[in-house]
Amino acid sequence: MKSRRRLLIGAASALALPVLPAFAQGDPKRTRLVLLGTKGGPRVSPAQLPKNPSNLILINGVPYVVDCGYGTSAQLVTFGVPLNRLRHVFVTHHHSDHNLELGPLLYNGWATGLRERVDLYGPAGMVRMRDAFFEYMKFDIETRMADEGRPDLRKLVVAHEFDKPGLVMQNDDVRVTCALVRHPPITQAYAYRFEAKDRSIVISGDTAYAPELAEFAKGADVLVHEIMHLGGLEALLKRVPNAATLKEHLLASHTLPEDVGRVAAAAGVKTLVLSHFVPGDDPSITDEMWAEGVRKHYGGRIVVGKDLMEVS
Repeated sequence: MKSRRRLLIGAASALALPVLPAFAQGDPKRTRLVLLGTKGGPRVSPAQLPKNPSNLILINGVPYVVDCGYGTSAQLVTFGVPLNRLRHVFVTHHHSDHNLELGPLLYNGWATGLRERVDLYGPAGMVRMRDAFFEYMKFDIETRMADEGRPDLRKLVVAHEFDKPGLVMQNDDVRVTCALVRHPPITQAYAYRFEAKDRSIVISGDTAYAPELAEFAKGADVLVHEIMHLGGLEALLKRVPNAATLKEHLLASHTLPEDVGRVAAAAGVKTLVLSHFVPGDDPSITDEMWAEGVRKHYGGRIVVGKDLMEVS
C-alpha cells in the first residue's frame, strides 16, 4: 500500500512539473532564429491563421526583433520571451505590417518591468514614430510613473536612422549590416544581415526580385526571404475592391517562387526559409506549392515557414 502511495505521489509530482516555454529550452549561447509572424500584408487574421510579419533572433540570450507587425508582443510572450528583456528592434521599411506594433511593443515591455535601454534601427521615420507614440501615450506614461514608480520610458528608447546601405550596429556578439532592396514605391526598404560568432542570418524584408540581394546574402547560413504565389494572388484579388491597383503594386514589389530560388542559388546559402507569404492566409496553398517554383533553381534546404517555428 505504501509503495502504491509513493508511486501515486511521484506521478502527481511529475504531472505538476511546469513545461518550459520554447524560449527557455534552447542553449542560450547558440544563435537562434524564430519566425514570429509569417503572413504578409496588413490584414489581421483569425487566431488560427498566421500573424503579421516579425522575426526573432536570439544571440547570447539577447532578443533582436526584426519587424513588428500587429501581434508581435503576443507572439514573443507565447514563445516565452519576457518582454522586459527587449533590447534591439529593427524595422526593414515603413509599411504597417512591419511597424504597426513598434510603439505598443516598447510599451508592453515597459509594462512588464523594462528598465534597460532599448535601441531602434531603421530608415528615416523611426524618431518620428517613437516620439508620436510617446506623445499620444503621455498621460498614461506619466500617470504610471507617478502612481506605480516606473522609470520614464521615453528616456529608455534610443532611435537610430539610416538612409544608405552599410553597418547598422555592432557589439561583442553580432555585426548587423543592411542593403537596399526593391519595394516600390518605397525607396528606403532594407534587408538585414546578422553575423554572429556561430551563425549568419539574412532577412530580406519586402522586395521584388533583386539580384543584388544574392551578393549581400553570399555564403549566409540562413536566408529568410519573402515570397508571393501567383495563383493565390489571383484568388486574393477576387476578394478586394481595389484589385487593379493592388495587383500592380504586388507584382512590382514582391518576389515569385522561381526568383526566390534564383537569389538563394546565387547566394549559395545553406538554408532558405520562406516567409512573409503573399497571400499568407490562403489554406489552399500547400507547403509543396510554395516550394515547387523555388526548387527549379535552388537545390539546398528549403523551410516553409510557420508562426513560432524555430529554424535550427
